[in-house]
Amino acid sequence: MDPYLLLKAIGFFLLVIIGIPGNMFIIIQFVLVKIIEKKLLPTNIILTMLATANLLVIFSRIIFQLLNAIGLEDLLDESECKFMIFTYRVSRAMSIGITSLLSCHQCILLAPSTKVWSYLKQKVSQNAMTIIIILCVLLISMYSYTILISHARKNTTSSPYTLHLIYCDADFVTYTSYTVNGTFYLLRDLILVTLMILSSIYIVYTLLQHERNVRGIRSSDRGQKSSAEYKASRAVILLVALYVILFGLDNSMWVYMLTLSYVNPNMNEIRVFLTSSYASLSPILIIITNPKLKNKLKYSYAKKTLPKNATNNGLVFSISKSDNKDTIR
Repeated sequence: MDPYLLLKAIGFFLLVIIGIPGNMFIIIQFVLVKIIEKKLLPTNIILTMLATANLLVIFSRIIFQLLNAIGLEDLLDESECKFMIFTYRVSRAMSIGITSLLSCHQCILLAPSTKVWSYLKQKVSQNAMTIIIILCVLLISMYSYTILISHARKNTTSSPYTLHLIYCDADFVTYTSYTVNGTFYLLRDLILVTLMILSSIYIVYTLLQHERNVRGIRSSDRGQKSSAEYKASRAVILLVALYVILFGLDNSMWVYMLTLSYVNPNMNEIRVFLTSSYASLSPILIIITNPKLKNKLKYSYAKKTLPKNATNNGLVFSISKSDNKDTIR
């Protein structure tokens, strides 16, 4: 097997085995919280929907990249190609949009309690799911054109403005439609990334102010609540940093490719790997920075590894009790 193909197969295989269990764990745990506690904090609603969007990215793109890397050809017919490309475009845009919403929501939570900010805090927190649904409907409408331009790969000569997407092609036919599509993608990502960065800058500034002001009151109830708020903020910053790094690497390669007269297909594969990595790597950050999820994972691990008599004596039960003290958003 060609060394590059082997490396590509291993890379996409790692994304699959990390991404699917990680996103599924987040979704299942927060669904259980909703069922048991009858409520779910707005931030956790956003994280659940982010994990759902990431899971769709994995199923609609990364798995097919893996299958292609190990040599499986011509797996999708015309209708399946349309569905796969449409699902990938919408779910990837949802993943970016929800990450941006998460950073903006956390920024609003940390904003001063003025009349305007208090109103925004209440409205955004109460309508987090509604905002996500509106975003989803908007993106479905915007990407409906992909159904028309997508088709299974053919042996005939394709248009010079055709994007080759694993088993399928997206044919834009004209230079104008090709450039409009590329410009739209770039502007969309730039706007959302700019919102993420601006929100994160404000969060970092607020965190620094917080460190100076609450050193003496960390033991109080207010200090504990505030500490939970700011731990959640740090988690959001890490997620944004991960996306911005991957976005920067991806678009740096894209700009470089524009300067070349001939683009090696391997460079496109690397870009796909970078753009898809967020869907698999972000669950790791979410789990290790969210105490509720982290404690659930520790409890599940302890339950499997402790002897049966230790479980019966209540050692595992004591671990699960500590999980109920978690107050983080």
